[in-house]
Amino acid sequence: MGSCLLKISPKCALDIIGVVFGNGTITDACCHYLVQEGKVYHDILIKYIADWPLLVSHETLYLKKSADLWAHCVSISQTA
Repeated sequence: MGSCLLKISPKCALDIIGVVFGNGTITDACCHYLVQEGKVYHDILIKYIADWPLLVSHETLYLKKSADLWAHCVSISQTA
């Protein structure tokens, strides 16, 4: 996971985490970067954060928000 965290800017990482685990927003630039890194990268980042004990009980919600974020970012990347 460490190498994944080194690839992404702190701002984009916080945006992704904010969208999936809160009510945040993500910039188009971060979406492009996320899609460029790939779905595996996205899934690893979410899994890393989701393993925190306080989040385990909200798995259904964050998995849906994670999938929604990925679909949103892919659609933005395709229109650019």
